[in-house]
Amino acid sequence: MKQQLARNISTYRKERGLTQEELAQILGLSFQAVSKWENAQTMPDISLLPELSRTLQVSIDKLMGYVSQQKPITIYEEEYKTEDYYWGTEPNSACYEVLRKIPPTRRLRLLDIGCGEGKDAVFFARNGYEVTAFDVTDAGVEKTKRLADQVGVHVHAFKADLLDYRLDTPFDILYSSGVLHYMKPEFRDEIFANYKQFTNEGGAHVFNVFIQKPFIAPPPEKEPNAHKWYSGELLAHYRDWLILDSSEIVFDCNSSGIPHQHAMSKIMARKVSAQGR
Repeated sequence: MKQQLARNISTYRKERGLTQEELAQILGLSFQAVSKWENAQTMPDISLLPELSRTLQVSIDKLMGYVSQQKPITIYEEEYKTEDYYWGTEPNSACYEVLRKIPPTRRLRLLDIGCGEGKDAVFFARNGYEVTAFDVTDAGVEKTKRLADQVGVHVHAFKADLLDYRLDTPFDILYSSGVLHYMKPEFRDEIFANYKQFTNEGGAHVFNVFIQKPFIAPPPEKEPNAHKWYSGELLAHYRDWLILDSSEIVFDCNSSGIPHQHAMSKIMARKVSAQGR
């Protein structure tokens, strides 16, 4: 909990545009005290939490690492509450690429970041991967568990916000499809560094992101918490990894009932030890 609280204080302080000195001044403390919190050397006194919460404009639960959303993060919060699966139950084509290039010939731990209703996570579990998955929506997590139960596999699914959640145990494969546009640009370096640190040698990341192209009209869905990615930006995070695939596609979509197009950048990259390079 200490590490999670340290990260969250630093994250939300920066979101508010405050320096350590400015936060300390508001709280009537020395900046060294704030520095020690953010380095996980000490924790704030419990009596300071209400003022810290108000100053950082975040609930105490969320500050402590518990997901407690006062407002939806994604427009799909309500869509997932229906009995039907909004995205269907057929896996993304990238799942087959993972199965082909990184088959579970041994125990492989896979994390699905932003699993939605669980179709990809369940596919991986059915094919022999040890799957952990999280999503920011309660309904998505419950439907992931339900789908896993229906096909007789186990997926360790839980609720988390990718802006807050950090890895503290290693995985062999990190996978995410259609989710990373919720990642704010100012936190991408830190989040990707965490993902890479907690990936086993020989492991891989399989991600895609929606990218901005001048010849593609904005999508009809209004995503208030979406953030832009650009061509080459995702690839730049993997300059020190072996690139197995890096491509861009344009595809048709009808998810909102209005035909439109998306441009997407994809990457599959493997972590190779210095000796193996």
